[in-house]
Amino acid sequence: MKLYYSPGACSLADHIALHEADISFDRVRVDLKTKLTEAGQKFDEINPKSYVPVLELDDGQRLTENIAILSWVAQQKPALAPSGEQGSLHLLEMLAFISTEIHKQFGRVFKPSADAEATAAREKIGQRFNLIATMMKGDYLFGAEASVADAYLFTMLLWAQKVGIEMPQRLADFAQRMRARPAVQLALKHEGID
Repeated sequence: MKLYYSPGACSLADHIALHEADISFDRVRVDLKTKLTEAGQKFDEINPKSYVPVLELDDGQRLTENIAILSWVAQQKPALAPSGEQGSLHLLEMLAFISTEIHKQFGRVFKPSADAEATAAREKIGQRFNLIATMMKGDYLFGAEASVADAYLFTMLLWAQKVGIEMPQRLADFAQRMRARPAVQLALKHEGID
């Protein structure tokens, strides 16, 4: 199994989740500027979308998109999803929210077409962080145990710190709890992120 990633990109969420699930995998670093893997292969041949993450399964099938990969990881290790009859649906709900309402907004922060666009995106991200802080069911999104969605949220909080977007204290505390997890520390080490 291979995870195609770029250091600090959204693929960090998948990297963390795979370690949390104790799934053995190889890491393949992708340079998103040159669109080449570390071995010099054209990344577009692996993923025509031209972005990470990509998870290549042992049988050669490939999954793209954080929601799909993180859902797959949770299927392999159900403890990384909320429990209960509707647990998998609540996980998809949260992954979709993070993807569309937070992750997508960062594109407008990192590469805005105008200052007003970046300002609006920063405000929207802040609003969404405030909302998520009120939705948390405990130390993590769904209670006392971390889920794959927590790995995704943590990655978004790292981005927020990088660009100076404020977050509620509850999410700052959450980010510190996540950073202390061995799986997170290992993924950060592998990606060269302090």
